[in-house]
Parts: sequence; structure tokens; C-alpha cells
Amino acid sequence: MRWTKWLLWLGMVCSASSIADAQDERRLLYVAVPGVRNYLEFGGHGLLVFDIDHGHKFVKRIPTGGIGDDGKPINVKGVCASATTKRIYISTIKTLQCLDLVSEKLLWEKAYDGGCDRMSIAPDGKVIYLPSFEKDHWHVVDAASGDVLAKIEPKSGAHNTVYGPSGRAAYLAGLKSPLLTITDTSKHLAARTCGPFAASIRPFTVNGRETLCFVNVNELLGFEIGDLTTGKKLHRVEVAGFQKGPVKRHGCPSHGIGLTPDEKEIWVCDATNQRMHVFDATVMPPKQVASLKVRDEPGWITFSIDGKLAYPSTGDVFDVATRKIVTSLTDETGAAVASEKLLEIDWRGNEPIRNGDQFGVGRVQAK
Repeated sequence: MRWTKWLLWLGMVCSASSIADAQDERRLLYVAVPGVRNYLEFGGHGLLVFDIDHGHKFVKRIPTGGIGDDGKPINVKGVCASATTKRIYISTIKTLQCLDLVSEKLLWEKAYDGGCDRMSIAPDGKVIYLPSFEKDHWHVVDAASGDVLAKIEPKSGAHNTVYGPSGRAAYLAGLKSPLLTITDTSKHLAARTCGPFAASIRPFTVNGRETLCFVNVNELLGFEIGDLTTGKKLHRVEVAGFQKGPVKRHGCPSHGIGLTPDEKEIWVCDATNQRMHVFDATVMPPKQVASLKVRDEPGWITFSIDGKLAYPSTGDVFDVATRKIVTSLTDETGAAVASEKLLEIDWRGNEPIRNGDQFGVGRVQAK
């Protein structure tokens, strides 16, 4: 009887502890600005923090680097973070900067040969693949110090980067090539390619098993799909019911694509028509199922860690299940916030415990 009572008591204590831990967790959205070119009207300059669980209420503005020679903030190109190492990184067209998540202090800011673009960090937080600003090469950077470890030269017009969920490969896309370069991260070498696709690759993403890539390409309202194992292009998927037209930014109809973490849906940007198009990804090729209005031209899309919320760059926040806008981001002055560079970081007390990603990367792993 005593053992039974003791086990019941232990179970109650563990349950109460779990509830307390869950209640102590905070989900915060980190938004780097100016995250739409160098436009300060979309949130000013800095790292804006929003409370996801309380209606995305504005929490604070963390000062950042990224100031040009004229004393004005310059374009933010990417953001990535590691809860493991407690650091967040912001790239601009000229520099990469590293901030401590806990103290919120700028630890270092470094310029790199050829400038910087949208980078990606290894799952363990130790290495960053940093593209030059539309030049021939990527730098492989030590995430702790900012030192260059290696240089990879696909000569593709370096632009977007996805570090695979497995950590074994990084995927490099350039503005001047229809080929996606796949690296061996154990050697920091270009190993193979996927494609060619119909035109130069713009934003792209990969599934959790790293068997498929989903790519935007120039001139296409929609996306193409590649097999990362064979290197072959599989499908071309065009948005139905809408026409291409002039765009304010990026020069292509669809600039932004993401998989929901459960990989059941693909969300694709449509700048001309100010829409997010949703595709059922459980069938192949994916089937268009919805078209959602947003408040400006979208140029990026990512998701919350649990996949319940979608974040187009317009600052609209969607409930993924209902496909309804639940709120829109505003700063401390009430002004609308928009950025193509944002991610979620979860906290327990004063410790970051998990981080999301600026890319809508699939998170379904092999059984």
C-alpha cells in the first residue's frame, strides 16, 4: 500500500512539474528589419520580438548592427538562430552579425569578401553556410567566431541557402543558375546538383527526408519539384486562376515557398495578385486547394515550429487549419511590420529551448 501511495504521489509531482514547465514556456517571434529591401516604413531597424501566445503582441526592439557608411540601416538579407548555442545571426548585404540571445548583446559583426546574402545554420549551431551577395561563392563560417572555414564556388550568383535537417548536406541556389548545388557538409565541398530547372532558382525548400526540393524559378507563377536523390526535375506546377503581372520587388511572379512542418501543404507567394496559394502536398504533383488574400505583395513564407501558424512576409499571421488571418504584426508605434526574415524561438525561463527557421522546411523524418 505504501508503495502505491508513493507512486501516486510521485506521479502527481511529475505531472505538476510538467504542467509548470509548459506554463513557463514562451513562444516568441523574432523579426529582423529592414527586412523588405532597406524600407524603414515596414518596422524600422532592429530585431523586433512578438509574443506568439498573446496575440503576437509587440514585446521589444533589440538594437542590431548593419549600418552603412552613410549612417543608415542597410538591407537585411537573412536570419538564423540556434537555441543550443543561444545565438541569433543577421546578415546584411555587407556583413554577418552575431547576437547573444540571453544578453541581447552584439557579440561580433564581420564583413566578408563579396558581401553576404541569405545564410543557413547547421542543426547543431556550429557552422553557417553564408552566400556572397550574388557572386560566385559561399563562405563556410564558424558560427562561434565568424571565421571562414572553407569556400565553395558554384559560380551561380549566390543567393539562397538551406542547411538540411539531417546536417549532412546544404543546398545552395544562385540567381544565375537553373541548378541547385548540393554540398557534402562533412567535407564542405560541392558534391552534386539537382536540375536543371526551367530557369534560375529563386526561393526554395526541401522536405525533412531531403529527398525532394520545391523551387520557385524566374517567370513562373508556381513552382517546380526536383528529386534530390537522382538529381532529376520531376514536376512543374502552375498556379491556376491567376495571371502573372508586374511586381514591386524580386522580379519574379512567385518569390517565396514553404512546406508546412508536417509536409501536408505547400504555400506559395503570388506578388502580382497579393495572394498566398495553398497546395495539397499529400498528392504528387501537389494540387491547388486555396488562394488567400494578404495586405501587400508577399515575398517570403515561413511557419511556426508547431506548424499551426503561417507567416508571409506581409506581416499577416494565418491560422493554417482555418486559413484565416488571425492578426497582423505591428510595432510599438502601431505601424504595420513586414519582413522576409523572421523565425520563432521558444524559451523556458531565461533559457532558449528550441528554434524555428526562416525557411519553410519540411520536418517529417524517415521512420
